[in-house]
Amino acid sequence: MSSKSGSATEWRNFKKRTKTRIVNALSLPLFNLLVRYFRVKDIALNERRGEKAGLLFYRLAGKRRQVAFNNLKIAFPEWTDEKRHEVVLEHYKHFGRVMADFLRSPLRTEEEMRNSVVRVHGLEEFLKDENRSLGTLGVTAHLGNWERFSHWAIIMGRSITSVAREANDSGVQVKVDAIRSHHGMKMLARGRSIRDLLRLLKEGELIGILPDQNSKEAIIPFFGQPAGTVLGPAVLHLRTKAPLLPSCCVRVGVGQYEIHLLEPIVAVDGETPEQVMTRVNAAIEQMIRIAPEQYLWMHDRWREARRRGLLSQPESSPNP
Repeated sequence: MSSKSGSATEWRNFKKRTKTRIVNALSLPLFNLLVRYFRVKDIALNERRGEKAGLLFYRLAGKRRQVAFNNLKIAFPEWTDEKRHEVVLEHYKHFGRVMADFLRSPLRTEEEMRNSVVRVHGLEEFLKDENRSLGTLGVTAHLGNWERFSHWAIIMGRSITSVAREANDSGVQVKVDAIRSHHGMKMLARGRSIRDLLRLLKEGELIGILPDQNSKEAIIPFFGQPAGTVLGPAVLHLRTKAPLLPSCCVRVGVGQYEIHLLEPIVAVDGETPEQVMTRVNAAIEQMIRIAPEQYLWMHDRWREARRRGLLSQPESSPNP
């Protein structure tokens, strides 16, 4: 490596480290500021504030807007560009509302939560006794309001532990965990002890997992295209026989939600983890089609498939 290219690399690394330090330093103060802004009793006001925050993120996130648009082009090739841009805009507004609702959640009472769920599809599957004896792997996605689904499940009498990636800032993580535990949800960091998951399933726990993000583990179809997909949920299911229950909570109005519980996924003899996750991806796709504007399109879901040359990069469209 020449001295010039070496200096350029060192400069890029320095800028990256500096940016990381700045972001880490600002994370906790910004989180505390957002908590104060969004923790209001008025649900409609909270949603309007969240929507405004989402619109701000939309204007600032040029690269992520393009990722969202390209993902929609892969998932919904039949849509027009105008339709995709409309969904990208609504997608940012929705996740602003979700953020606001999460930060407000310690104010949410059990009565409010019960009144907010206007319909439950598939409740009989959720209440089956065999799910309690084996434990349940609740397969959801970054769709709708998955934090509210956890609160609803607890009200329905299920003990729930969710598996999630920890925040980069430990101070922020402590506060996020405190918000989640306010209504009784427990957390396990993604990638931690498999023994804890096995023990919890034996105790009849509902384990919340979100296996809908890019991974290097396996390539499995998603919206008809190859996508990097985790195998962990299928491996856990094959080992424990705990059913995989696709579930989501989608917003249908101001402070109003629908719960969707699909048919449980149970492996047949000889089925591989890849085959089970093919069914899981299909179920997640089915749930996304209920409310596509409420899915996390800004995540680069097909990155690994493109890296392996299995999926061509879609032609970009000018950002709106």
